[in-house]
This record gives sequence, structure tokens and C-alpha cells, in this order.
Amino acid sequence: MTAQTAGIVQARRTDTARRRERVLKALDAAVQARDEISVSGIARRAGVDRTFLYRHRDLLGMIHTQAAEPPPPGPETVSRPSLMADLANAQDRNTRLAEENRLLRERLSAALGEEIWREAGLGGATASIDQLLPRVTELEQETVELRRQLEECQEDLDAARAVNREYLARFNTTDTIR
Repeated sequence: MTAQTAGIVQARRTDTARRRERVLKALDAAVQARDEISVSGIARRAGVDRTFLYRHRDLLGMIHTQAAEPPPPGPETVSRPSLMADLANAQDRNTRLAEENRLLRERLSAALGEEIWREAGLGGATASIDQLLPRVTELEQETVELRRQLEECQEDLDAARAVNREYLARFNTTDTIR
């Protein structure tokens, strides 16, 4: 091992030790604060990625052990059934609001459609076919041009995806060699 790689290895070990310490402090703080303990919560609190915790089974085991223990009762502790009831009420409210939102969007769409119909001159007197045919031809030409542009964009996207796959394959093979 060269001096340079030894330095990198030592820096990596130091960084890992620092992260482990942050995880342990975050776990201790969560226990002291009687917060709900989860892998995501501890990772977020410690400023590390969850994969770090999954690579260090001892830390993961400590988190799971603490998560399995019920928090000591206190005056500010909220019961799980209470939280579940609050969640159910919030989900019901979301369902009602989503339905109301859908109905309002339908009404708005209908109102806008009628307004556009009137502004286009189609609402009052019927427009003659001779007036509409040039517009239809113009719109058909626009459609053909937009489809051509879409096909070009799709080809560019396919090419970019192929290059991306190639780079990822190269990166993954060089990453596994190390």
C-alpha cells in the first residue's frame, strides 16, 4: 500500500468514526427526548445516509433495540391509538378535500370552455365551414410539425439514455474493481 492510499484509508476510517459518533449521539438524544426511533429518523438527525447504518450492523441493531422499547410514560407522551385516530381523521379530510377539488376543477373547466366557445365566435351564430377550414388546415400543419419535433426529442432522449447506461456500466465496473 502506498503512502497516498494509506492516507486515504486513514481519512476514510476517521470519517467513519466521526459518523459513528454522530449516530450514537443522535440515538442517545432521541432516547432522552422520548422521540420515536427509526432508522430514517436517526440517520436524518445524525446527518448520515441510511446506507451508512445498514453497513454498520452494530449501529443498526442498537437502533432497532431502542425502537422496540416503549418510551417511558410522561405527561407529554401521546398514545399510539390517539395518533392513529388523528391520522384517520386527516386521511378522511384529505379525501373530502380531494373530491371538492375535483368538482371545482370540473366547474372551472366547464366555465372556461364556455368562455372560449363564446370568444371563438362559436357560441352565438354558427361559423361557416369556409371560415373554419383554413384554421383546421393550419392546426393540422402545426400538429405535423410538433410531432416531428417530438420524434427528434425522443431520439435525442434515447441517445442520452444509451450514453448514460454506458457511463453507468463503466462506472460500476471500475467501482467494483477497487
